[in-house]
Parts: sequence; structure tokens; C-alpha cells
Amino acid sequence: MSERLVISTGGGDAPGLNAVIFAVVNAATRKGWEVYGSKYGYGGFLEKDELIRLTPDDVEGILSQGGTILGTTNKGNPFAKPVENLAGEIQIMDISDKIMRGFLRMGFSCHIAVGGDGSLEIAHRFAQKGMPVIGVPKTIDNDLEATDRTFGFDTAVSTATDAIDKLHSTAKSHDRVMVVEVMGRDSGWIALYSGIAGGADVILIPEIPFDMEAVCNKIAENELHEKHYSIVVVAEGARAEGQEVINKGKGEMGRSEMVLGGVGEWVAKEIRQRLGKDTRSLVLGHLQRGGSPTNFDRLLALRFGTAAVRLAEQQVYDHMVAWVPPNMTAVPIAEAIRKRKKVDLANDKVQTARDIGICMGDEYSAPLY
Repeated sequence: MSERLVISTGGGDAPGLNAVIFAVVNAATRKGWEVYGSKYGYGGFLEKDELIRLTPDDVEGILSQGGTILGTTNKGNPFAKPVENLAGEIQIMDISDKIMRGFLRMGFSCHIAVGGDGSLEIAHRFAQKGMPVIGVPKTIDNDLEATDRTFGFDTAVSTATDAIDKLHSTAKSHDRVMVVEVMGRDSGWIALYSGIAGGADVILIPEIPFDMEAVCNKIAENELHEKHYSIVVVAEGARAEGQEVINKGKGEMGRSEMVLGGVGEWVAKEIRQRLGKDTRSLVLGHLQRGGSPTNFDRLLALRFGTAAVRLAEQQVYDHMVAWVPPNMTAVPIAEAIRKRKKVDLANDKVQTARDIGICMGDEYSAPLY
């Protein structure tokens, strides 16, 4: 059976995307199949110049590289694409039928869509229109419920932990409080993992609305024990009790949408005013998306990519590859994107943080010593 696959990468980039492409190309080629890459999401379905043939020679050496050789976009929803008309007005257009025609015209047998919940929702809608689709989960936020882990998360945590490690020395040198804002949308996995591993004093996550009094009590307790500096890690989607999540601005083309960010500076300002401490904030931002993937993410991405090819061979469409340790399995995309994976407050990692004296923002009890 000769097949012609097309692979696309959508949404924000994540370390390990190239490893998925490497795996799909090599696994499919060994079966005698052709593989094409659609550049910038669905661009290759619309323009031939955005469609590239991929062979093992083309992907040689990309396994360890960050980013994606196909490019990606989080502004390319074909079902609601903003287009500027001749009058300079923004119109929202549905170009999905045009993409379906391109898919059929080019003779593809399967589309492997690599992306987070937004990209996978788009893939599912195309599956409903008749496109054979297989999803591969990609998000540094690790917030897809159906899979134990998504590639890119481990690298993002490693990057954040390394930054926190470096901040300890400068914070200690100046007797400062350093507030580090990390990504994660409305899930606190990156903040929790990196905060514990980096020896933070306070970790603020979206799942626990925080009380600034508890945060300041922890920092004041440090002072009593001759520790004159503190590290506070805050997820971008965290919020104070009784307040809304901070929205820092407009979305693409000026459209109103939630753009998270700014909570780190808000927390730093509150600490400065309440305690009179020299307090600075740092937003790691897209630094967490860059760089070479860790060994863990490389292996996970390779497993996702080869599993996707196996699903294509079995013609299991409208499903997403999921890692349910110890195996790779297939989950209907609709089920996989139904809800985001939040930090369970009964999670042993949350308990670990509390047991070693990290304030989670909701309460803080001084040690007995």
C-alpha cells in the first residue's frame, strides 16, 4: 500500500517539533510512503510554494534542533481567518472548503497535525469534513488531559529551572525578592515543577487563588531566619483571591482576546509596597519555547511521530496519539481536547512543595524550629 502523508505544525512552537517530523519522515519512508510538509500550518494546502517534499536526507540533523523546519503559526484558523479587504477592513472568513479541495487535489491519504488543543480542534473539524487526520499533542504547558505528558514541557521546565537557579545568586547578593513569571496559560505545571526543582520560596499557580498576605508572611519569615532574599515563581494565569486574571492586551490584528501576562510585575509591586523590600520581576516568556529539546522530549517526540505513522497504517483517523505510560495509545481527538489538564491539589508534588516549606499562596505556617 503506497500512501502520501502530509504533516503540519500549528500553534506556538515547542522543543521537539523537529523530532516528530524526523520520526514521521523516516518511519513513513521505510514503508515506501511519500511525506510532504505543509509550511506555516495549513499554508501548503493553499499554495504549492508552501508545500515541500520531505525525505530522510531532508531531515538529517534536525532531531536535536529546536523550533520547526516547517514553520508554525497561531493565527491560521482556516474556519475563522482574519483577512483584510481592499477597503482596509478586517473580515473573518471560512476558507476550510478551499483547504479540503487542496488536500484532495494533491492526493494526500492522511494529514498528521501536530499541535496543542487549538490546533487539534481545527484538525478535528477537518476530520468531520472528511479529511483523514491523526493528531500529535504539542504544548509546553502539559495541559492536555488525555496524555500523561506532552513533548516540550520537560525542556520548558528545564529552561525555567535553570533561570531560577541563576536568580538565587543575584537575589542573595542584593537581598532582593525576585519574582519569576513563567508560561502555562491556566495550568500551573511549569510553575510547580520548576519552582520545586529550583528551590523557590513561593509558587503561585492558577489552580490556587493566592493571598498576598500569605506570600508576604513567607518572605517575612525568611527574614527572621536570616535569609534576606526570596524567589517567587508565578504562572502567567495565576490570580489573587477575588480578582480576575490579568489580561495584558489585544490579540491578532487588534481583536479582543485574552493575552496572559503581567501578574509577575503585579506581585512584585505588592511585595514592594507591603514589605518595603527591593523586589524585581522577570518574565521568561518565549525563552521557554526555544532551544534544543531535552533527552526526554526528544525520545517522547520520536515515539509520538512513529506512533502516528502506525495509526496511519491502521487507518485510525480523527484520533490523537497519547502517552499513557508505559504505552502509546490512540484517543479520539474530540475526547482529548474536551478539557484542559489542571494541577490536582491532592497531587503529591503540591504536597511535596508544602512539606519542604514552599508557600503555595493560600496559606503559610511558620516552622516549629
